[in-house]
Amino acid sequence: MLLAKGAAPVYVPTRYWHTLEDGRIQCDLCPRACKLREGQQGLCFVRACHDKQIVLTSYGRSSGFCIDPIEKKPLNHFYPGTPVLSFGTAGCNLACKFCQNWDMSKSREMDTLADQAMPEQLALAAKKMGCYSMAFTYNDPVIFHEYAIDVASAGHELGVKSVAVSAGYVCDKPRQEFYRHMDAANIDLKAFTESFYKKICGGSLQPVLETLKYLKHETSVWFEITTLLIPGENDSDEELDRMTAWVVEELGPDVPMHFTAFHPDWKMLDHPLTSPDTLSNARRIALGNGVRYAYTGNVHDSEGDSTWCHQCKQLLIERDWYQLGNWQVKGAACRYCGEKLAGVFEDRPGQWGSKRIPVRMKY
Repeated sequence: MLLAKGAAPVYVPTRYWHTLEDGRIQCDLCPRACKLREGQQGLCFVRACHDKQIVLTSYGRSSGFCIDPIEKKPLNHFYPGTPVLSFGTAGCNLACKFCQNWDMSKSREMDTLADQAMPEQLALAAKKMGCYSMAFTYNDPVIFHEYAIDVASAGHELGVKSVAVSAGYVCDKPRQEFYRHMDAANIDLKAFTESFYKKICGGSLQPVLETLKYLKHETSVWFEITTLLIPGENDSDEELDRMTAWVVEELGPDVPMHFTAFHPDWKMLDHPLTSPDTLSNARRIALGNGVRYAYTGNVHDSEGDSTWCHQCKQLLIERDWYQLGNWQVKGAACRYCGEKLAGVFEDRPGQWGSKRIPVRMKY
């Protein structure tokens, strides 16, 4: 199936829904449980009620394709230095007031989905361009569940890995199916209070924690965690202490945590930028609670960007933004003391560097 340029959306049937007594159809993909009548769309925008079932309306359509460094996802422990073919669609199943990709994730216009590519096209393009992996990003891949799974399957046939960049806001059964097809993930743990999720994201914290525990204890998916720190909202020492202690207790010390800087955007233009000191403080709290790999992001901080051996404290992977420098990893272990380095590594890093190259698919 290949979409013609400017074609109407293709309605792809989905599995996770059921009919209510009043005739509405409830979407069971995520905890939002949208209840729709014929012709209505869910909050995510791309799942809709059509012919008395929930369909996906964005299959094969994207808001753009780009080759990025894998560290941009961010993933620091999954084939460092390698290129990843990144793409997203439109819409989102959360309503974060601080969204950094609001032009795509908040879009309710199909014109946003200007680029088109079917799964086999994407996988072949990634392979030809030397990408180790494909990343479902820019908006949450949970909402284009069927498309993401088909792309991942096509990639696996060609030896290309799949990466999900997600807020983890998904129900149990679709979560299990989705992550059977993923090799790595970065989960956006937006805060550690229900009040933040309710007031600022229009969601709930608990399903995200369930996703994290599921990934750790029931899958082999390599995953890392990112928290965007917003001044006065989720950056207190007390909250960071509870969050990082929970990660170590429930997920173990080897799950990398990224603390990244907020810049005013979307509906939170009245908040200041996150200071580098706030990020460094979060990193110190995480390390103090036993997190072995804690990083700072969206600021220039070579120490906070780099990977250090948790045992002998030697520098293992030097980073300057997305550019790799000194490399002291051998056999997925510290070259100095032999301590295992958690993640997925090769003896030599990739050489992609900080390049970012937009890609147009042929159709």
